[in-house]
Amino acid sequence: MVRQAIWITAAALAVAVPALPARAQETEPTALQQQIEKLNAGQEALRKELQAVQRQLQEIRTLLQQQARAPQPAQPAAAPLPAELAVAGAPFKGAADAVLTIVEFSDFQCPFCGRHWTQTYGQLDKEYVSTGAVKYVFRHFPLERIHPQAFKAGEAAECAAAQNRFWDMHDRLFANQQALFPGDLVTHAQALGLDEAKFTGCLAGQTAARVRQDVTLGTQAGVNSTPTFFVGLTMPDGKMKVLRKLNGALPFATFKTTLDGLLADARAR
Repeated sequence: MVRQAIWITAAALAVAVPALPARAQETEPTALQQQIEKLNAGQEALRKELQAVQRQLQEIRTLLQQQARAPQPAQPAAAPLPAELAVAGAPFKGAADAVLTIVEFSDFQCPFCGRHWTQTYGQLDKEYVSTGAVKYVFRHFPLERIHPQAFKAGEAAECAAAQNRFWDMHDRLFANQQALFPGDLVTHAQALGLDEAKFTGCLAGQTAARVRQDVTLGTQAGVNSTPTFFVGLTMPDGKMKVLRKLNGALPFATFKTTLDGLLADARAR
């Protein structure tokens, strides 16, 4: 009986065990098939994206080809240099009868004008203005649409000029371009030791016409950005003969090349 029971048990196990791998093998093809289907779907999506990119590139290429074939508008001619420029009555540094004159049209709130003052103006003053070779003239050209405090700052500089302190105020305004509101301007006057009552009264509009006159003169000379510089020969009648025009916050080396060349020409005559 015992042997018979053992035999029956073994037979039952032999029948049951082979069935397990069969079930495992039935699930494996299904999972693999799902992965393949996902890969195929991903490839199809990628193919569609590539096709869309290719269509966009083709559209861009077509547009560029059309633009290349289209006639290009003529570039506007540069404004001619004015033959002469009035300098009488404007604040200046250096010898009145220097060989050359530089006229700067500037804006106290303009960051590029501030850069010129920081990086170039001091060297020009040291090497050309203080030595008597160049007369340096300042004229106002506030860009009111983008620099709303610039016009009043120009008035403040002219009010300081009425107390013989234009260049001190000039330097202080450029050193404090973030503080150009009316209250700040009075503070600057106080720091310079100006007569505050006179300064405040002047700032009420007494020098506005003077600033506006400079803007008109600059516009007539073709100025449309700041800083703009005109360089030329000093004339005895309160004018300068314009020889060069320079735009922007240029390095000192650019001015040096221009000035040295013009000075050499003037001395050779």
